[in-house]
Amino acid sequence: MTISEAKLKITNPVLTGFNPDPWMVRVGDDYYIATSTFEWFPGVAIYHSRDMVHWQLLTHPLSKADQLELLGVPSSGGIWAPNLTYDNGTFYLLYTNVVGRKGVFKDLHNYLITAENIMGPWSEPIYLNAKGFDPSLFHDDDGRKWLMQMRWDFRTGRPRFSGILMQEYNHAEGRLVGEESVIYRGTEIGVTEGPSMFKKDGYYYLITAEGGTGCNHAVTVARSRSIEGPYETAPDNPMMTTAYDREHPLQNAGHAAFVETQNGEWYISHLAIRVLPDGRRLNPLGRETNIQRIVWTEDGWPRLENGTRLPSLEVAAPGLEPHLFAPVSERDDFDAPQLNIHFSTLRTPADESWLSLQKRPGYLRLRGRESLNSWHKQSMVARRVQHFECEAETCVEFNPQSFFHMAGLVCYYDEQDYYYLRISHDEHLGKHIGIAKSVGGKYEELLENVVIADGWERCYLRVTIEQGVLQFAVSADGSSWSNIGPALDFGVLSDEYAGKLGFTGAMVGICAQDMSGGGHHADFDYFTYRELL
Repeated sequence: MTISEAKLKITNPVLTGFNPDPWMVRVGDDYYIATSTFEWFPGVAIYHSRDMVHWQLLTHPLSKADQLELLGVPSSGGIWAPNLTYDNGTFYLLYTNVVGRKGVFKDLHNYLITAENIMGPWSEPIYLNAKGFDPSLFHDDDGRKWLMQMRWDFRTGRPRFSGILMQEYNHAEGRLVGEESVIYRGTEIGVTEGPSMFKKDGYYYLITAEGGTGCNHAVTVARSRSIEGPYETAPDNPMMTTAYDREHPLQNAGHAAFVETQNGEWYISHLAIRVLPDGRRLNPLGRETNIQRIVWTEDGWPRLENGTRLPSLEVAAPGLEPHLFAPVSERDDFDAPQLNIHFSTLRTPADESWLSLQKRPGYLRLRGRESLNSWHKQSMVARRVQHFECEAETCVEFNPQSFFHMAGLVCYYDEQDYYYLRISHDEHLGKHIGIAKSVGGKYEELLENVVIADGWERCYLRVTIEQGVLQFAVSADGSSWSNIGPALDFGVLSDEYAGKLGFTGAMVGICAQDMSGGGHHADFDYFTYRELL
């Protein structure tokens, strides 16, 4: 297949790995998608395309601690469902920071930042409210702006998802004004959230996610001649769901945002998951971003072009000139002055207090901090796992002096579920390499699988993922490798493992701990991530 032929189709998912809650917007000839980042720093991933086929990670607008406070937020808390819109020369980004999600309560805060350029600088955050998550902004053609969000009701006997709340936003004053109202309470599917709105042919179309972000996820469409309502739900709702087809390759489909192209074609971005190839309903790659083509019925309702409610793995691309980006390098030698854009850090920004690319040029130095269980100051640098068959590798120079000192290669979902190939020291083994793991919060060290590394100046560490299996390996020279430990279950690093209610995805990266508080450091020479074809 030639490059020009390949451009005829959008292949889903378009953003693989942990890229949930996608919000797509067109600005002239440019398309942007904003996705959730939860407890990972920097906040909000924004991708760019000009043909809706090829996408490039472009920027993270929440890159400073004074914009985003994530210390202590629970796993799968933090940044939920960003909303990126554009009006009259200004980008508007709304986001929720969830700081508590235990029990019936949702402790959260909604903010708005603006910029004239997608690359910034972005304004200081404007605080909006704390009444519910999934805020979005609609710019009406009369110049007024409206905030919509789901409303959370914690009261006994009340539905938690209690409707879509709307209130006017005054941009000149930087605040919400006027009365608020619930404009839509959803359908019998329930769990009504993720509102978005656009106007077409005199109708206000209100799009919501329903059914929860699991197997009953759905896209619901309603419309009204007045923005205040009442809203009429589409006669054959939902527009999209996989709830009735548990074998479909794109499961949990929902959370849609509509976009019209320059040529009058319509598409939606939405999330979905792919379960493990072995058939287990586990999704370690997390919720991923997909795109579907939309057609309109004679009576003005949107439908999937394929004529069903099921998302397609391939859809016709819009009639736009193909626009390719340079491929992402598999190897990072840490020669750049700043951290690679594909890396994230956990809850804290990358700064010289714990991470340095300057103290030893050509190496990434991590100063050991708290344990892998911490919700505060971990020294971890990681990237999304994007493929069911892939490999990651690093080389570390590290001289631990006690069992408090650890560094190595980590496959991480959260503090409850991870696999860690780490170098450490104890009074009996000396310097050694072994595996620590946590499954469902139960910590274990695989003591029967230890490699003595005394005299190793450099420790090469590798992980290979093949469908549902994860295997670590070690080397003293980078050429001769030996597997260490048993084959491990990749499915553990999943939203849905053992009933977990998580929203992120598997990450792979490097980390260091000094649980004595002394800041003992490790130097990493490179990091590679590659798909196994």
